[in-house]
Amino acid sequence: MSESTRHPMTGNEMSGASEGGMERHTYDVVVVGAGGAGLRAAIAAHEAGARTAVVCKSLLGKAHTVMAEGGIAAAMGNRWPEDNWEVHFRDTMRGGKMLNNWRMAQLHAQEAPERVQELEDWGALFDRTDDGLISQRDFGGHKYARLAHVGDRTGLEMIRTLQQRTVQLGIDVFMECTVTDLLKDGDRISGAIGYWRESGRFITFDAPSVILATGGIGKSFKVTSNSWEYTGDGHALAMRAGAALINMEFVQFHPTGMVWPPSVKGLLVTESVRGDGGILKNSEGKRFMFDYIPEFFKAETADTIEEADRWYDDKKNNRRPPELLPRDEVARAINSEIKAGRGTPHGGIYLDIASRRTPEFIRKRLPSMYHQFKELADVDITAEPMEIGPTCHYVMGGVEVDADTQESAVTGLYAVGECSGGMHGSNRLGGNSLGDLLVFGKRAGEAASAYTASLGDARPAVSEDDVKAAQASALAPFEVEGGENPYTIQHDLQQSMNDLVGIIRTASELEESLREIEVFKERAKGMVVEGHRQYNPGWHLALDLRNMLIVSECIAKAALAREESRGGHTRDDFPKTDAEVWGKKNLVVTLNAAGDGVDLAEKPLPVMPDELKKYFE
Repeated sequence: MSESTRHPMTGNEMSGASEGGMERHTYDVVVVGAGGAGLRAAIAAHEAGARTAVVCKSLLGKAHTVMAEGGIAAAMGNRWPEDNWEVHFRDTMRGGKMLNNWRMAQLHAQEAPERVQELEDWGALFDRTDDGLISQRDFGGHKYARLAHVGDRTGLEMIRTLQQRTVQLGIDVFMECTVTDLLKDGDRISGAIGYWRESGRFITFDAPSVILATGGIGKSFKVTSNSWEYTGDGHALAMRAGAALINMEFVQFHPTGMVWPPSVKGLLVTESVRGDGGILKNSEGKRFMFDYIPEFFKAETADTIEEADRWYDDKKNNRRPPELLPRDEVARAINSEIKAGRGTPHGGIYLDIASRRTPEFIRKRLPSMYHQFKELADVDITAEPMEIGPTCHYVMGGVEVDADTQESAVTGLYAVGECSGGMHGSNRLGGNSLGDLLVFGKRAGEAASAYTASLGDARPAVSEDDVKAAQASALAPFEVEGGENPYTIQHDLQQSMNDLVGIIRTASELEESLREIEVFKERAKGMVVEGHRQYNPGWHLALDLRNMLIVSECIAKAALAREESRGGHTRDDFPKTDAEVWGKKNLVVTLNAAGDGVDLAEKPLPVMPDELKKYFE
């Protein structure tokens, strides 16, 4: 196919002459998703010699990575020479309440500084300390200031850098192209099938290695910081291919998403606002976080306003403000205040940096926050407090993978970033997601490339029957007569997940949510799509909804099974953390034999070696 037949923007094929209406491509490694994890994986695979393609549902550069505003957690020791990987490892494990895959937490802490350095070599511009090193800032749950940052738009700079590198290396990118199914030859991956969103035409990728980097599941919830793409596609694709998901009960509600005005509802307010002096107040004007310091963090958290305020200027001799506790603790505290009737007029609480810092300081340290809310909502964060509340932000759960290679239980299938599970345990620390993308993106790209190279000419074959079946399945909503619109089902699912599987959970509500999901599944069988395959948002949503329903069932089922509160999972009927029973195992979910529901099993945690255990004594 000559270059002239491809759309200059999306890469879509312009001619209709492709055999049988199906466009086909052969690669060594196909990466699904073009956020930080996908691009870093693609770069690594390409540099290891693999013919690599990136397939993304939206446009290149429009990824959730840009929501990570605060920074990249890496123990570089630029501000605190005493910081090292061991302390970062300990913070990560403690933040995840010890359910993390210890090996992933260890690799992440050890390799993140080098990955940050690499970004800088590729042109990323970081803020600087006075002596010219990469600046590092404080964040919740991290003992030392270790987030390498670019103002409050670190994720944007990271995506820009990786995107430029991808384009510069000449890696093929298929934009506005959605993958609907993975293809297998026996028990090995042989490729993937998807469609161009613009024309609705199908496209097959023949590739023995597929890396899933599709991000999160937030669109299953009503209030979320996540964009429309985040429908759990990678989670569901992996399950349908035979892989398992782990830790799905742990959903992170970022404590500070805007709740008012409506134009910014769900939009994230970076944790840096609190790191730079912002405080949380209820409707009575009380700084309430001092009432919610858990036993586990008492030793390192200030218990008076005076000490908390001194910490900003003298961190050596004072303990941290309680506003900088890990995210799950802050989100629960905010939720409790709102439930107790001390919330703002619009059902949030106040985050106030305006009364504590000069307008110049705020505009310099938090430029994006200032401009974004001024432009979108006419809220001046230098002059008035923000109304914020918890917003569904991140899922700790994802595809169960090997710590060193990121390969799933299915040969040739890898998962990285938010759609993989294990690294963050029951709660992710802020700043650890960007490090996670870089460290494991590189590892997955290299492992996938090595696996494909090892096959030589004995590559798994794409079955034509599977391709036809995948096409028929994707087109099924067009065959239905007189059915229901996918938008109403999505709306009801989001409301149900919000009300029954939100921050605070109980057995009766979780059981009800599972019953409702069964009803949604029945309704989805009769989803009808109007019109043609050309850019048809109703059809796109109908396909996404299948994935959202599977993933929602995984979350609710695992949440019902875990009878304790830990990290991002809070059970009102089991408020304590149970170290003896639940601290030693993970919950693993797989697709059932019929392919229409979810099976759940328990699996013991991987045992941490003694030389690492000593950091927790």
